Amino acid sequence: MAAGGGGSGDPLVPAGVPCAFSPHSQAYFALASTDGHLRVWETASNRLHQEYVPSAHLSGTCTCLAWAPARLQAKESPQRKKRKSEAVGTSNQTDLLALGTAVGSILLYSTVKGELHSKLISGGHDNRVNCIQWHQDSGCLYSCSDDKHIVEWNVQTCKVKCKWKGDNSSVSSLCISPDGKMLLSAGRTIKLWVLETKEVYRHFTGHATPVSSLMFTTIRPPNESQPFDGITGLYFLSGAVHDRLLNVWQVRSENKEKSAVMSFTVTDEPVYIDLTLSENKEEPVKLAVVCRDGQVHLFEHILNGYCKKPLTSNCTIQIATPGKGKKSTPKPIPILAAGFCSDKMSLLLVYGSWFQPTIERVALNSREPHMCLIRDISNCWAPKVETAITKVRTPVMNSEAKVLVPGIPGHHAAIKPAPPQTEKVESKRKSGGNEVSIEERLGAMDIDTHKKGKDDLQTNSFPVLLTQGLESNDFEMLNKVLQTRNLNLIKKTVLRMPLHTVIPLLQELTKRLQGHPNSAVLMVQWLKCVLTVHASYLSTLPDLVPQLGTLYQLMESRVKTFQKLSHLHGKLILLITQVTASEKTKETTSPGQKAKLVYEEESSEEESDDEIADKDSDDNWDEDEEESESEKDEDDAEEEDQDAEGKDEENGEDRDRASEKELNGDSDLDPENESEEE
Repeated sequence: MAAGGGGSGDPLVPAGVPCAFSPHSQAYFALASTDGHLRVWETASNRLHQEYVPSAHLSGTCTCLAWAPARLQAKESPQRKKRKSEAVGTSNQTDLLALGTAVGSILLYSTVKGELHSKLISGGHDNRVNCIQWHQDSGCLYSCSDDKHIVEWNVQTCKVKCKWKGDNSSVSSLCISPDGKMLLSAGRTIKLWVLETKEVYRHFTGHATPVSSLMFTTIRPPNESQPFDGITGLYFLSGAVHDRLLNVWQVRSENKEKSAVMSFTVTDEPVYIDLTLSENKEEPVKLAVVCRDGQVHLFEHILNGYCKKPLTSNCTIQIATPGKGKKSTPKPIPILAAGFCSDKMSLLLVYGSWFQPTIERVALNSREPHMCLIRDISNCWAPKVETAITKVRTPVMNSEAKVLVPGIPGHHAAIKPAPPQTEKVESKRKSGGNEVSIEERLGAMDIDTHKKGKDDLQTNSFPVLLTQGLESNDFEMLNKVLQTRNLNLIKKTVLRMPLHTVIPLLQELTKRLQGHPNSAVLMVQWLKCVLTVHASYLSTLPDLVPQLGTLYQLMESRVKTFQKLSHLHGKLILLITQVTASEKTKETTSPGQKAKLVYEEESSEEESDDEIADKDSDDNWDEDEEESESEKDEDDAEEEDQDAEGKDEENGEDRDRASEKELNGDSDLDPENESEEE
């Protein structure tokens, strides 16, 4: 009577995780978590009974599960040949548990053996299995899938008995009638099939979204005076994805009425539904609906025909943590599932986390419209793995056997006492001298006192601290782990952390990346390590995109500015290199160096002899020859100045210049300059 969905990124997939109580006695509670593990808990002691990890638990996660009916197991148990290990107490235990997967296969797990019983694959579904229903009497199994088909399986031979198209879209839910002759199936519309002929008997309107749960509420019609054909007059209940109304339908003899006769209203989408069957017209139907917001709504109503107004709950149950101190406020604890006990006056509540749920029996008080239970689950984060899983046997030990007790973490070698040092220690104690130091005692025991033990202890404790901090949302504990700068320690911690903490850790890192840049630098190291180490696990999660959407948007917004910053960085580098290069050139030029050649354009017609001498000094002649020539020229010029007049002076200067040209080899003077001088 359980309705369980699979956590997925698809908005039209039911919320919650697949889970179910064992039939009748409700001794066990099976829960298939999002990491692909199947865990079976004992409801009386809240103890983990068994844990099973399918071989393809990451690619083919469990999408639905169903316990085999107790009547069927009681019939099968005498026919089946028992092993010696199963000879005692097999008939009293619930045996087979059917698991539907995301890849279309169905696994049959035996809780008695603690291992996989068989696998239903060939000729079945080629897409996600949405619902599984056991037949009460025939031992057949019915399953529906996203491939639009319904399959009838023979569990003994593990083969398909019949397969037919159930809808034009995916078939999301199934339910077998109390007499076992009819089958309800639902996509968006609801159909009632005759199992013998596989023909549609009745059509019902259904819901706007895929139906997530179907179950019959009565086993006898309200009008008992008329003959009963096994189906006419019965009521059944349906709930859908994102629909806060649970509709009640009645199977009528005429095929005209297709709408619901009444409805129950709840606060959020239903994730788990349980009810007590009404066996006569005066007995009310009791309904427990667990919603997505973590509340349980209880209804009690006699089904006696049409009701126009939606019915509200008689009682609402919530669970919250105690608010310790003035600053801390109580936080709601989500309820995962709820089931009526055999006395119908008490309820089994499963709440907390799917990794370590707490199972509690609560007595129902119909007078109170609202119940809020205060529970402290801060110490219940770790699973209680006991001998039921490991099946530990105490070995029979000999009196001569030597037992080595584990000592300091990191110490693996056997303790070898050194006789001379121990004698010294004893002599010191006897003599009453100074007390021996711990280092000397460790040396006497031949134990390595290096830092390796400390590092190993820190590496072993960090994953535990990280898991504790994420489960309890302890800010100080998370700070202690996430503020480390040791890359090797970060990698070891990420490698040893359990898979179920990967998504909470990524969400915590996303929050911290939005904070101060100094802390963001450390968070990037953690983020890089988590994404590289657990990439294969993350790629198998169907709802990864909505869970990591914030992180992706954050990274994308920050990367957008990176290109502009890199352009700016490049321009600044060019400017800085140009400035430094110009400063270096200024420093290298020395003022004491003389120029090899200086050319000055003549501004007047007359040119002094000193200028001509300066020009001539740049040639490759020896300095002695140049000096003697210049002296001769000066003497000739003085004599001519004294003897001749203005005209003769000009002719003398021309001759001097001509002689200078011949001596110095200056034949490359510009003709323009010569004309100017003339």
